[in-house]
Amino acid sequence: MSIETAIPQSPDAPAAARGPAQCIIERADGVLADPAAQPGTLAAAVDGIYRAGKFLAGLDYPAFLHALYGTGPAPQGSDGMVRIASAIETFDPARRALYRPIKIANGYAEYYFEPVWMPDPADPGAAGLPARLDADEFVADAWLKGIRFGIEFEAVRAMIGAGKADRITVARRLEPVPGDDARIDEVSDDIHRNNAPRQLANGRLDLNSFQNRFPQIQPGVRLLRKVPASQGRPGFEMAGTALPSTPGRDADLASYAGPGTRVERTRDGEFLVSERAGFLSVEAKTSRISIEDKIVSRDGVSVRTTGNLSLTGDYEEFGEVQEKRVIEGEGITVHGDVYGRLASRGGTILLHANVVGGSAHNKRGDIRVRGVASSALIQATDGAIVLERAENCIVAGTRVTIAHAVNCEIIGDEVTVGQAEGSAIAARQVTIDFALPRKQGEMLVCVLRPEGPQIGEVIDAVAKRIAQFGQLAARHKAEMESLAARPEVRRYLMVASRVRKGEVKLSPEQARQFQQMALDVAPMLKEVADASARVKAAEAEQQKGGQMLAGLEAQRRDAAVVSRVTLRQVHGDTQVRVLGFSPTGGSPYLMPPREIKARLRGPQRGALLFGGVTGSFTWDSEQAAESATEPV
Repeated sequence: MSIETAIPQSPDAPAAARGPAQCIIERADGVLADPAAQPGTLAAAVDGIYRAGKFLAGLDYPAFLHALYGTGPAPQGSDGMVRIASAIETFDPARRALYRPIKIANGYAEYYFEPVWMPDPADPGAAGLPARLDADEFVADAWLKGIRFGIEFEAVRAMIGAGKADRITVARRLEPVPGDDARIDEVSDDIHRNNAPRQLANGRLDLNSFQNRFPQIQPGVRLLRKVPASQGRPGFEMAGTALPSTPGRDADLASYAGPGTRVERTRDGEFLVSERAGFLSVEAKTSRISIEDKIVSRDGVSVRTTGNLSLTGDYEEFGEVQEKRVIEGEGITVHGDVYGRLASRGGTILLHANVVGGSAHNKRGDIRVRGVASSALIQATDGAIVLERAENCIVAGTRVTIAHAVNCEIIGDEVTVGQAEGSAIAARQVTIDFALPRKQGEMLVCVLRPEGPQIGEVIDAVAKRIAQFGQLAARHKAEMESLAARPEVRRYLMVASRVRKGEVKLSPEQARQFQQMALDVAPMLKEVADASARVKAAEAEQQKGGQMLAGLEAQRRDAAVVSRVTLRQVHGDTQVRVLGFSPTGGSPYLMPPREIKARLRGPQRGALLFGGVTGSFTWDSEQAAESATEPV
């Protein structure tokens, strides 16, 4: 039956109670409630049932609370309806009188359970018949006494079943649960450093290097995810009044976005994503994440902080590079002192402080030291070197400029020194403003001049060899074309090409004929393949020869450069000699450091151009050659 038949309708009944059939119905399978009803309508319908002298028998109290207040787990239902009880039954007034008042205070309610008796209709004056309370009736009675939420239903049922006298808490207020604040979670392991020792290819551990000290990020990588703030869970007074919760505080993911990152909002949530490839950097104070083209470190390079570094990009260090530590990368900038080794593959090495006992090597770039270089090795294979002051150093580069050099070995194509003391300097073109010896160190200047076999003869020999390989390749190619021109071979290659491209489809009989044709021409095809291999080998040798010839031509042009030396002021014993080198051996400044020192400081057999203790000196190879050819 419907609730409308269960509740007597009266003109002064509330509107919600007069029309409850839309949210509560009674069927053969039980009493069903509609949790989607308008707020308050369902509670008003339940209130109408209880005030009409009815109660919900076989009550499912958790489902009952969920339907009315949305608390607890959602029960299963059909057509959106939730089963809250077995039936609606009449609450006998005589039984209603069995229930004592409930003590309510401080967010909880207590009830004193004791044995109860029903009046005996046969003997109204007697003590009565023993009776037992009912949990479903208890809920109905408590509702009318103002307790509409939070009954400890199982505790009440257990106490009634025990049949003993005791006071227990029968209902509690549900405190609101505040919402969780929004938080930022890491979603990529790539943003973490890995300071474990690096494992080498042979399985051993390199205790001087870390696995991943400076994480490198690719574009489009999700770095952080914002977990939104929750609204929390509302509480309820025992009277059914909602207690609002405090929502969690929001967080701004954009505040973590530095250069090279962006905030991306998708169906999966809100993420901080890398925009480009580079090195990850996290600001200590603001926690902003940036993706930069170079690594910036402020901890120094040591066994404790970074270990040896092998990087794929630029690196900037504000601390010291300790002794025996190695930095390999592109551009390298160090603001502290350098005691270790720097190696660049093509950027610029810039040292703002001193390099002491360490080294700096650049394969394709410049080196600049703004502090003092002391007992250091400075070498630029293809680039310029600029030093302010160098003491007891080996300096080798294409172009070397030093303001003040003391007891150094310096070699290059072009060397310019402001003041040179007790140094050995060798270059194709040397310019020294002020030259003098220092204590026991002599002042020696060497002018590099090519010597040995004429490079033109070597070039002619290589060119002839290249021509021979060209002729050999042409001969093998003609042989290959002759073999491929045979009718049976040409016919097979034409059919095979069309079959391979899918232009023709062979029947089973044609496929067998095609296989037989392949077997017949297999020996001739092998001869064609051998001839083709010989052509490729000859062409490869011809290409190598061409590369060698280009290098020799460059060396010949290099050898034709005029050698020149200029000493503007000489104070003390100074010598200028010719130092010969073979152009076929490459540039002299590419020699290993030990050979450079031995070559410059060892016995000098070249012609003495100048030897004196004062004055100035200028010489160049072109003028010397002209004066040598003038008639006497």
